[in-house]
Amino acid sequence: MPERTIAVGDVHGCSRALHALIAAIQPTVDDVVVTLGDYVNRGPDSRGVLDALAELRGRCRLVPLLGNHDEMLLRAHAGLPAAATNAGGNGRPARPDRDWGRELPRLSSANLAFLKACVGFHETDRHLFVHASYDPSQPLDRQPASILRWHSLRDGVPRRHESGKTAVVGHTSQKNGKILDLGHIVCIDTYCHGGGWLTALDVDSGQVWQADRDGRVRRSSR
Repeated sequence: MPERTIAVGDVHGCSRALHALIAAIQPTVDDVVVTLGDYVNRGPDSRGVLDALAELRGRCRLVPLLGNHDEMLLRAHAGLPAAATNAGGNGRPARPDRDWGRELPRLSSANLAFLKACVGFHETDRHLFVHASYDPSQPLDRQPASILRWHSLRDGVPRRHESGKTAVVGHTSQKNGKILDLGHIVCIDTYCHGGGWLTALDVDSGQVWQADRDGRVRRSSR
């Protein structure tokens, strides 16, 4: 059994915030750290984020999920359109991002390999972890990638998953910098790149760590 299971919300290139969180959490080899995706784009230092996560792998059991921005970057690297589908079910096309031509040359082959190795979901006895959302009637290994990575909670909140587990998600940015707790879903994308916070949550104890883009840290509990 892991000592702690800690989820980390959308980083979006905010490497100073990520370094500050890691320093505050002090993860050990007995901890599982689940990063919810969207490591790249929007913030100032995508490469720094990916380098820090690769280093973190040597300190704990890191479970990195793939976010929709990470997916778009990999598609751009492969010469494909920014996204194959918009999958939020809202009929809006996925928006291409103008940063890929500037961002891709800054990434190393190791950074790209890290993204390619990211997974779609993680599951424990009590929690499930996805980047964006889920189909409540399907087990995680049968979820459409479009829902896992693209569906915004603003376009509909799914009911509790059939497993009965609490979902920990990112993607739907909470611009007030606060965790959105709907009981069966907890969203920890707290808008770091836009002036909010990067959030880490110990899903069992309720301990919360948050860091802003400049690396200032605050602590609280749920």
